[in-house]
Amino acid sequence: MNDDLFLDRVADTLACLPAVHAVTLGGSRAQGTETPDSDWDMAVYYRGGFDPADLRAVGWDGEVSGIGAWGGGVFNGGAWLTIDGRHVDVHYRDLDVVEHELGEAREGRFHWEPLMFHLAGIPSYLVVAELAVNRVLRGTLPRPGYPDALRAAAPPVWRGRAALTLQYAEGAYVRRGRATEVAGALATAALQTAHAVLAARGEWVTNEKRLLDRAGLRGVDAIVAGLRPEPEALAQALAAARELFRDAARSRSL
Repeated sequence: MNDDLFLDRVADTLACLPAVHAVTLGGSRAQGTETPDSDWDMAVYYRGGFDPADLRAVGWDGEVSGIGAWGGGVFNGGAWLTIDGRHVDVHYRDLDVVEHELGEAREGRFHWEPLMFHLAGIPSYLVVAELAVNRVLRGTLPRPGYPDALRAAAPPVWRGRAALTLQYAEGAYVRRGRATEVAGALATAALQTAHAVLAARGEWVTNEKRLLDRAGLRGVDAIVAGLRPEPEALAQALAAARELFRDAARSRSL
């Protein structure tokens, strides 16, 4: 079947699951930047007693997690499925949690959570960003703008995390010549800085895949590529990274 018919059938099936109030399409396919082999990123917005067993009972091939299995935070679980030969990710979104984080974001408040495959972790306002950029297929959801209070509050938090990440690497790894650990710290700090840059612009972030490019921080690649397990070389790399991050901050009027 063609993509439009496929999407309609999947959205109808998800919308009929008990407790589901809305279904969205996210990722590159929601933004028109997909390639033919892009996954289909979907979400079910539920209230109350959503049971992943109902999704499992549909019979699609793949893995269906329990609620909270992906860390128990705002990104609280989902499924990796193959439907009619297409790879489909279905994320669970608790409407009570989403509405709470929307209210927090409007007041400039958020918290940080670890999440697999995200080097810098995620801000709790990620679920608000999804409301802003994803395509609603079934039901209704708010479509928030970027709150001024969050635009003011988020950048210094992310910059502070980046500074501490580099500071720790300098104290714990540089003098020991630990190039791998320094590389990890550089990657993490670069992504933290990128979050700061995008927040200062008032641009939503839903994942890390294009975050460095969007923030103008692709130059960190050359710094990481030049690492050597020698204290002097590692110290120079950290200094170069700090300069790159400062330039990004200045250019975005942070």
